Amino acid sequence: MESSKLPYRYWLTAMAFLTNTKKSISALEMQRELGHKRYEPIWAMLHKLRLAMRHRDTKYELKEYIELDEGFFATADRRGNKSDDENRQGRGSNRKSPVLVAVESMPVKDTQTGQERQVKHLKMTVMDSLTAKDIHYEVRKTISKQAGVLTDGYKSYSKLSEIVREHKVVVVKDKKELDKVFPWVHKTISNAKRLLLGIHHSIKRDYMQNYLDEYCYKFNRRYFGEKQFDRLLIACATTTWYNNSYKNG
Repeated sequence: MESSKLPYRYWLTAMAFLTNTKKSISALEMQRELGHKRYEPIWAMLHKLRLAMRHRDTKYELKEYIELDEGFFATADRRGNKSDDENRQGRGSNRKSPVLVAVESMPVKDTQTGQERQVKHLKMTVMDSLTAKDIHYEVRKTISKQAGVLTDGYKSYSKLSEIVREHKVVVVKDKKELDKVFPWVHKTISNAKRLLLGIHHSIKRDYMQNYLDEYCYKFNRRYFGEKQFDRLLIACATTTWYNNSYKNG
């Protein structure tokens, strides 16, 4: 909020909207709710709040058992247009940004629901590339050395055993079995894509990380209820590092 010309009422209202729903709110809708004349200050305010969410979540690392996979999120170019490369999918697509997704997935046996894994915390990171070097760098930042990591057979994961306690590789030939082997990482990727598409429609690559930070922050505090507002207020009050870094995504 430092040096902001917006009234504190705007900030508190925006925090309430962001934390009172499982989904999100667009800057345009937030502008209408506040009755503000200009779009840009409201857009910047929401991104500063998302950066505070990111800063808070960087204090925690993922532990014990981790499902690790990559997702590909549709992004627009700097002009707001989707890439002309419409035919290529997945890792080769220029119109999608690679995102490394790590989720704590604890082995359990729930006789009532039949679930074999219980989800805890989630982190999503927009990547410049999915090389082994870049993946290892992010894993060191986000995952405990004592964790066990479960991945598919993608070659960039092949040497993760060098930086974590255990690395288990499962190659699934039948796509119908993927959700059983990697239940939570696939579910979180799917839900995040659906949410972003439904609320924000088109997101530039520079700002995709901010929207994913909001998704992860709220996912990790899904049982906090009304306390989410208080926790975000504390996160904002203790975040002083960004110095307008929202301009660079």
